[in-house]
Amino acid sequence: MTTHVLVLNGPNLGRLGSREPDVYGHQDLAALQLLLDDSAPAGFTVEVRQTDSESELIAWLHGAVDARTPVILNPAAFTHYSYGLRDAAALVTKAGVPLIEVHISNPHARETFRHTSVISGIATGVIAGFGFDGYRMALEHLARISTTL
Repeated sequence: MTTHVLVLNGPNLGRLGSREPDVYGHQDLAALQLLLDDSAPAGFTVEVRQTDSESELIAWLHGAVDARTPVILNPAAFTHYSYGLRDAAALVTKAGVPLIEVHISNPHARETFRHTSVISGIATGVIAGFGFDGYRMALEHLARISTTL
């Protein structure tokens, strides 16, 4: 049996590699996909997606609920204020499907407005501040709990 994992990235993360490399690093989403493909344990597939659209991100979360697909979510700027995204993410975890919130940088080491996450309270777990390694850590956790997926 194959476990498919969705890695969903929110606004401005399509600019990785060129946007504030001192904060987000020099690697882009293609490099993230390669890292996760290389890190994925046997029986796991990983699909990296990115959108600047809140409604598209919500639709992807609805699809994850319907397909019972584990999610690694970097909500980016939506982290701080999108109650619609929070409600969609809650549908995932309420269905018993893991959703891990990931941030490339540590929001608590940045501007005060970034210190609040409306997603963290309903997420299975939160990983922040470890760059792309945070996504790998989330994937490793999903592999460890895979018997319950």
